[in-house]
Amino acid sequence: MARSRSSFSSFREFYPYYLSEHAHPVSRRLHFIGSWGVLALVAVAAWRREPGWLLAALACGYGFAWVGHFFFEKNRPATFRHPLYSFIGDWVMFKDILTGRIPL
Repeated sequence: MARSRSSFSSFREFYPYYLSEHAHPVSRRLHFIGSWGVLALVAVAAWRREPGWLLAALACGYGFAWVGHFFFEKNRPATFRHPLYSFIGDWVMFKDILTGRIPL
């Protein structure tokens, strides 16, 4: 991709770059598992009314994702350069995997 890593003016421009940083299927699977874990742990936090579970959700989501980046993609997570777009990108990619638009 010819676009500079820091020159995104919208999420629409960013998302193709985000997907290119998640090309390895194991990395995508780890992101997907981590996102399911986040949803489960947020539900536990709400159900038990114990906000400490939200820290576990954060650790779960980023833990799975970062293992995918460091061991399979061999790149730095886009979160370090584009935190908001990366957060949105993870959930859009999760939805795209659920709907079959992106292979798991």
